Amino acid sequence: MRVTQSMLSNNMLRHISKSYESMAKTQEQLTTGKKISRPSDDPVVAMKGMTYRTNLTEVEQYKRNLSEAYNWMENSDAALDKATSVMQRIRELTVQASNGTYEESQKGMIGKEIEQLKEHLVSIANTQVAGKYIFNGNDTTNKPVDLSKTPFVSINENEVKLELSQGIEVAVNINPKNVFTHTSSTPESGLFGDINELKKALEGTSGQEISGFLDKLDSHINNLVSERAELGARYNRVELIDARVGEQEVIANRILSDNEDADIERVITDLKMQESLHRAALGVGSRIMQPTLMDFLR
Repeated sequence: MRVTQSMLSNNMLRHISKSYESMAKTQEQLTTGKKISRPSDDPVVAMKGMTYRTNLTEVEQYKRNLSEAYNWMENSDAALDKATSVMQRIRELTVQASNGTYEESQKGMIGKEIEQLKEHLVSIANTQVAGKYIFNGNDTTNKPVDLSKTPFVSINENEVKLELSQGIEVAVNINPKNVFTHTSSTPESGLFGDINELKKALEGTSGQEISGFLDKLDSHINNLVSERAELGARYNRVELIDARVGEQEVIANRILSDNEDADIERVITDLKMQESLHRAALGVGSRIMQPTLMDFLR
């Protein structure tokens, strides 16, 4: 076969064009830090990347759910702590009032303080986090306690569950019935009903003995402590799940990086080699492509 000058020129241009394409791809890897910029570059890497990125997205969603869980549980625990302190203060006042040396006027003053403490308990029961009532089950738009209504306690017992890991759901709220209406069949004779009756006894409008309320108050305090302990146990579990999800996030990021990220040291080395080969190809081409007829006659 006769090799012509045009054949040599076309072959040289084709190989130089491929060299440019190879250099462009390597420079793109160096710029983006990724092995591929489009699925056609390596379909296997692209498919694996989609799977790994989906896993990472799920883990990131679990992290957001964990933040929401911490928000609910920590605010619930803080509210129960304050409620326990209020109930302990009411019990102290009840012990004082049950002392036979207290006059009716003094008992009346204690009753007024207990009324204020009851109002504070109402505000605790109606605690909101991000505009949601955390002590009314999954009915987060309505307040559980409203003294202007009858009945003034309307409790929703449904759990608020969040998926914190694949297939693992944890309740992040407490059962408000165990705290506010646990000892009664009707809301009016629960926690707030007992406090109302205590106030009437202090004001002398009830025939009940003041000391008889101590057992009721102790029962309410125990309910608060028990519910807080149960919440604490679930909080410890959430922390364990959080640690596990954190490890999963690290692993997912590493696998995704191994699959998609370019080896920068290798890319730089390849680019230098391609530049050297490209210069050599250009040098050889300049010798093959003779610019004038006189070059052949020399």
